[in-house]
Amino acid sequence: MSSEEFEKLQEIYKSLYEELKLIPEAVLRCHGEERKRLVRTFDERQGEAEEVLQGMEEELRAAPSSYRNTMSTKLRMYQRDLAKLQRDMKNSAPGFGSSSQAVEGSHQGIYSSQNQQSTHVQSQRALLLQGTDSLHNTSQSIERTLRIAAETDQVGTDIIEELGEQREQLDRSRNRLVNTGENLSRSRKILRAMSRRLMTNKLLLGVIIIMELAILGAVIYLKFFR
Repeated sequence: MSSEEFEKLQEIYKSLYEELKLIPEAVLRCHGEERKRLVRTFDERQGEAEEVLQGMEEELRAAPSSYRNTMSTKLRMYQRDLAKLQRDMKNSAPGFGSSSQAVEGSHQGIYSSQNQQSTHVQSQRALLLQGTDSLHNTSQSIERTLRIAAETDQVGTDIIEELGEQREQLDRSRNRLVNTGENLSRSRKILRAMSRRLMTNKLLLGVIIIMELAILGAVIYLKFFR
């Protein structure tokens, strides 16, 4: 028992009601056997509608409290509309009360001859409602799939943008590494040049020292030995 089952019964009742409300006016325009046939049809459909309303009343008892007030209001409105149709039928066919009692007395006989047709119609209505529910569920599933696909596409776009930013960062890091390598190469060249200059200066200094020692030796020789 659930509000969903209540809605299915509601659709069945609406279909019966749409059929019932056309009969009182049709009775006014008919006579004889056609008039009797319409009265019997009204009585049959009315019985089916009452059974549907009883089923809705059972669903109402088992429904969640949050849905109960709305369902109760609809049920009272349907019962009131059905009672109004019965009054309209009595006004259209003055013998409807007695004939309906006679029909009620032979109710089982009438339904036994037309039970298959009524059951078939109700099964078709139930299948139609099930098809409608399946279509609705399929539509919701498609909407969820489209929403997930859109979210996935957005996530993919964000990932691509993030990867682009990371690539730019890697490019900048690589450029900095290249610049650092070039700076290190220049530094090595400068160090090698400084090393060569240092060696040259050492050689020059050694030559100068040797020359000074030679001059000093020559001076001592000339002064003390000659």
